[in-house]
Amino acid sequence: MEAEFSHLPVMLREVIELLAPIPAGLVIDATVGGAGHATAVLDARPDVSLLGIDRDAAAVAVARTRLARFGDRAQIAQGGFEDMARLARQYGTENTDVTGVLMDLGVSSHQLDRPERGFSYRFDAPLDMRMDAKQTLTAAIVVNEYDEGALRDVIARFGEERFARRVAREIVAARPLVTTTDLVDAIKRGIPAPARRRGPHPARRTFQAIRMEVNRELPNLGEGLDESVHLVGPGGRVLVLAYHSLEDRLVKRTFEGWTGRSDDEPANFPVEPTRNALVRLVTRRPLRPSAEEIETNPRAESARLRAVERLAP
Repeated sequence: MEAEFSHLPVMLREVIELLAPIPAGLVIDATVGGAGHATAVLDARPDVSLLGIDRDAAAVAVARTRLARFGDRAQIAQGGFEDMARLARQYGTENTDVTGVLMDLGVSSHQLDRPERGFSYRFDAPLDMRMDAKQTLTAAIVVNEYDEGALRDVIARFGEERFARRVAREIVAARPLVTTTDLVDAIKRGIPAPARRRGPHPARRTFQAIRMEVNRELPNLGEGLDESVHLVGPGGRVLVLAYHSLEDRLVKRTFEGWTGRSDDEPANFPVEPTRNALVRLVTRRPLRPSAEEIETNPRAESARLRAVERLAP
């Protein structure tokens, strides 16, 4: 399993630089994955310990193996963003403050490249898409049991697919769908031929939308962000790596809200912490991967990295 679990950590240098000023304490890697970020953090900061969390049982098993050399400095647990506070209490110690949180969003290379997981439109596989295999909701349930209106709303909201109505209609007409190939074929029938010939794969947006629905990605992200800002102490930092506009907009709005900025202020208004602010923005604009990194790891191209620092009460 470990040899098969390949995932290049995105913007590793920038993550380490942003965590360099945090006080000694506990860093929570809330999507530990293949432990790339976690390993680098523990190597760079001998004065911190780390709690690695992941929904995926395969990632948890691999992270435990790869971080074993750090002994008690590394603890690994299965769970999601919404479990962060509970797991921090369970695995942390009373004398160790949380001084950093890293949330690396989206789907990992390992999940995309394992056909049987059903995440990718490039392979013929069962309609699954679960990050946590213990949950009951699967992609098969979404595409076969949601009514046409609900399916359209999922595809439009989470996939930002302009042909969502047509795609939903074709999916419903093709039921029952059993495999990812069945789903790809239905999606293609719902997208006009000129649009299919331009841009990325025509199924990309709909697959993203269904995956996000199956795993409650945006609601869980919102809950995790709310927990993170109350977990870290003064001088601690929260870092988020987002890969598409829906995630990044939620992170941006949440971070700016923590500065005490009013919703009715213009978008270009300077974002300075107010008297009641919880944080200061470390990154006013998201950091982006370098051209060299994108060449090495094309999946990093859409990454946006934002960070805030917790202020003293």
